[in-house]
Amino acid sequence: MTDNAMRRALARARDGKALDGAEALVLLGARGEDLEQLFTSASRVRDAAMVAAGRPGVVTYSRKVFIPLTRLCRDRCHYCTFATVPGRLPAPYLSPDEVLDIARAGAAQGCKEALFTLGDRPEDRWPAAREWLDAHGYDDTLSYVRAMSIRVLEETGLLPHLNPGVMSWSDLQRLKPVAPSMGMMLETTSRAVFEEPGGAHFGSPDKDPAVRLRVLEDAGRVGVPFTTGILVGIGEDAQDRVDSILAIRHVAREYGTVQECIVQNFRAKDDTAMRSTPDLGAEEYLATIAVTRLLLGPTVTVQAPPNLSEPAEIARLLAAGVDDWGGVSPVTPDHVNPERPWPEIERLEQWTADSGLRLAERLTAHPRFVRGGLSGDEPWFDPRVRPHVEALADPVTGLAREGAVATGLPWQEPDGGVADLGAGTGRTDLHASIDTTGRTADRRSDFDQVYGDWSEVATRIDGSATLLPSDARAALARAESDPAGLSDADYLTLFTADGADLEALTSLADHLRREVVGDDVTYVVNRNINFTNVCYVGCRFCAFAQRKTDADAYTLSLEEVGTRAAEAQALGATEVCLQGGISPDLKAGAYADIVRAVKSAAPGIHVHAFSPMEIATASAKQGVSARAWLEEVKEAGLDSIPGTAAEILDDEVRWVLTKGKLPADQWLEIVATAHELGIPSSSTMMYGHVDHPRHWVGHLRRLQELQDRTGGLTEFVPLPFVHTNAPVYLAGLARPGPTLRDNRAVHAVARLMLHGRIDHVQTSWVKLGVEGTRAMLTGGADDLGGTLMEETISRMAGSEHGSAKTVAELTEIAGGIGRPVRERTTTYGAPSRTVPA
Repeated sequence: MTDNAMRRALARARDGKALDGAEALVLLGARGEDLEQLFTSASRVRDAAMVAAGRPGVVTYSRKVFIPLTRLCRDRCHYCTFATVPGRLPAPYLSPDEVLDIARAGAAQGCKEALFTLGDRPEDRWPAAREWLDAHGYDDTLSYVRAMSIRVLEETGLLPHLNPGVMSWSDLQRLKPVAPSMGMMLETTSRAVFEEPGGAHFGSPDKDPAVRLRVLEDAGRVGVPFTTGILVGIGEDAQDRVDSILAIRHVAREYGTVQECIVQNFRAKDDTAMRSTPDLGAEEYLATIAVTRLLLGPTVTVQAPPNLSEPAEIARLLAAGVDDWGGVSPVTPDHVNPERPWPEIERLEQWTADSGLRLAERLTAHPRFVRGGLSGDEPWFDPRVRPHVEALADPVTGLAREGAVATGLPWQEPDGGVADLGAGTGRTDLHASIDTTGRTADRRSDFDQVYGDWSEVATRIDGSATLLPSDARAALARAESDPAGLSDADYLTLFTADGADLEALTSLADHLRREVVGDDVTYVVNRNINFTNVCYVGCRFCAFAQRKTDADAYTLSLEEVGTRAAEAQALGATEVCLQGGISPDLKAGAYADIVRAVKSAAPGIHVHAFSPMEIATASAKQGVSARAWLEEVKEAGLDSIPGTAAEILDDEVRWVLTKGKLPADQWLEIVATAHELGIPSSSTMMYGHVDHPRHWVGHLRRLQELQDRTGGLTEFVPLPFVHTNAPVYLAGLARPGPTLRDNRAVHAVARLMLHGRIDHVQTSWVKLGVEGTRAMLTGGADDLGGTLMEETISRMAGSEHGSAKTVAELTEIAGGIGRPVRERTTTYGAPSRTVPA
């Protein structure tokens, strides 16, 4: 770092220029007069942040109680005195009465937040924790967190803020209905601190930076107002600090759910491995706060814990960019830093006023989330917890309402309905890393004309090294002898083949199809029953979903579902396919009831039902694992599940398309769980939107791995993107579906890549029409899917190829290319009777 570099960086900060990582690194070294100049810039951004939050000149805090639900933890952080061993505790967990005693004491003192802090999954390390949970009827620690949050909501009205450590996407879904906000410190992105012996996080599996970053992203996908931050002085270096702040900024910009970033200074504690490590220097700490404020800008609140600094430093913390003091308790100590008591709120108010600012109380969720959540503009709060927020909030400012007193309220909705767990964040802009300049003008139907643009976009989406195509003729030659054993580069080449290469590819796929399954074109006589079109997920390719207040919204009764199933069976159907939106009106147990209604009305019919997305959200609503939920629905009569909601099994692409939909790993795990329970599934891929052929390679690779692990996939169904009414296309952010070239390549390469694993490749007559379907059947596909009788989702998206086919019409499709047809069951067996045409 040179004086010139510091002057340039300070000048750019003073002029409001965006700082890059190198400039931020320089500014972390600001001391003395340079630091004072840095404060000037940081204070200006802080003031803009308070204006952007709707509270000009106001510094916020939350009046809270601290509930240390358990001090057991599976991690071994070398600076922590919060985590302990079972022998030092009267019980592994606080009892429900102890939790409520703390919460009631807080409510009596005017608190509005119940901060649940605990160790990460202690049952994985401590038998005493596992035994306690088993004895009290809880599957895991998070189940107990959920139950106690409900008790606190119902009996005290305090708003839970949950800090249970690392959470999966499904954990976040499970906890969102009981808490307006959650949090987890990122702490640091330094891998040395995590991986090297002696590092502060060595031996702590939950402190893997990649794992913690994924939690932040999953919280964004689920739409949870989320608090995070960095812990400074635990062995990371200045570059690590910049990287950590930029990682938080990326998540904040990407998902809009980071409500505040805590910049916490390390304080050495007795009886820890790091007791001799010096505390972070004051100027080093202040420079880190100021750089955090400048990098995060005015859209994210910056917090510094007031009890970890001396009173004389409060004004300098504010000057460095702090605009929030976090949770302050008049009742309970800071159990993580018990040697540092909270300042009295009156003193904190005076210290803030001495800097020309006003102190105001907020709720667990910050004002912009409260305003958006209560107005209905953004789905930040689950409907079951929204009334509790509303009871304490000023709807205009989003702060705590003056004079509001926390009072217990029923947690369940008054009508007994349950909440939507699949809503995204409500953001309408495209994935932040995609340059959409000129995209609207570039809507061309010829893939070759847009290939360059979308190649660039896709490279940014998946973040991986560019995959270079191989030689087409050499790839085809290798495919003849080992169709499923090619490299990714070879498959990319084949996915992008055209002209004579494409003809050779489809011919090879057709030859392979004939060897594996023969010439018969198969179909199943079935009926689609879309039992509700109410959905709050907000997929950007979907024109089917409706809000429950929309004029076209519907939910079929159990009697109506049963009637349609009986009608289908009377017409010769052997299968009903049940899928619906992610509706807040579907109560716990509703899916099992739907299956029973079908089985009762149409005994013996095969129930092919519920996508992995439906399974994930329904099990989270019910507070059980996906496995337990599938076991219940299987007992009710579920026979197989559709492998829909896969889209592209790449999370960056999925975010662009689906916002709140489940991550790729979760999709795969749910399907694998179904297979383990003896429930087979289909598999799908929706392509031709913001994806690239390299994503198709990756998607099919993941299906290969899944099939190798479980063997439960019955077929692969390529689903061309229907763009006509899709919001992502209407916004000019996606290309208008795949071309005929794309469709032929996808079906053909799928036949090659899945050879020896999945025998059947289905083509969608709904999306491709008669001629398109025939083209796929001569290039690797062997199955037509179902007669459907009704198919709403594709029709609403703009498909013009109908919503039902008779057996005679399917026979005509195959007859046009000289192929015989054969009826099959869902799992490709022979039906036991002849179906009328």
